[in-house]
Amino acid sequence: MRWLSLAVLCLCVTSCKKDDAPAHLERAREALFRQKPDVALSEFKLTLDVLDRDTSPQAALYRARALRGAADVYAFELKDPKRAVEVYRELTTVCPEAPETLDARLHLASILWHQFRDLRGAIAEYTAALARNPPQSAELSFTVAKLYFELQDYSQCELEAEKVVRKYETSAFVDDALYLRGQALAMMEGRKPEAQRVFMDLVDRFPDSELVSHAWVELGRLKADSGDPEGAIELWVKALPTHPTPVAVQQQIALVRGRLRATTPAGVGDATRAFDWDKYPVYENRGGEGGGAQKKPKTSAEAVGGTADEARAEESMPAETSAPP
Repeated sequence: MRWLSLAVLCLCVTSCKKDDAPAHLERAREALFRQKPDVALSEFKLTLDVLDRDTSPQAALYRARALRGAADVYAFELKDPKRAVEVYRELTTVCPEAPETLDARLHLASILWHQFRDLRGAIAEYTAALARNPPQSAELSFTVAKLYFELQDYSQCELEAEKVVRKYETSAFVDDALYLRGQALAMMEGRKPEAQRVFMDLVDRFPDSELVSHAWVELGRLKADSGDPEGAIELWVKALPTHPTPVAVQQQIALVRGRLRATTPAGVGDATRAFDWDKYPVYENRGGEGGGAQKKPKTSAEAVGGTADEARAEESMPAETSAPP
């Protein structure tokens, strides 16, 4: 009889503990509503204590909620990113398939990225989140590509950006991915022609995108790098009407134009002066030693000591008369 009483007592205690878990969770929510994060954190911890060594499916559900709640309190209420990372990682390890784990991975990735600059750790969490095929997959895939660009892993960035364009072709991130892919290709040795094609693809497919003006700027830089400053200026002029910082574009144009003026001889390319030899002799702008203007070369008469009148007479002679015997 005594053993039966003890068994009933243990069953009641266990049942009470399971029933205590949702009560602690409810009190934690109430504490957060009253803006008492410390109280809420205590209730989440009590929930976990109650569920210790309980492996039932219901306990797993409550455990995931308690861990997620505690991690969020550390991250957003107490501003303790280190403890938040620890609890988020415990959640993803203990309850990898729980509904709460997806958002936990996203919060964890953001903290690793922005507060600890652990870019590869962030990529790992975003990749794990993508494995569950969430609704925001296109955005997460683009974020992974951006992180690889930050890491200066341009080859992997290009692959990830191309994946966004191909796999999520109807998403709002395709133009962003094209621009990012073009930037990555431009940073890689021997891939600049591909970068030009990608930027032009962006311009052609998304003429209303806010990134079009940025694409014109990048195309202009590629032109300038290839030794075509005039072509670069033409592309930069196309960017001016819609670029968010047109002054910066104008400064780049002015800089390249200044270099062109400094390296182009006077009169070259001026059609109005091309054949006016009598008005603009070729010697008028060429300085001799000391910076003075050079004189015309002497005629044959002047060269042998003839007078100026004899030189003018030589110039007026018919060609057959002045020809040597």
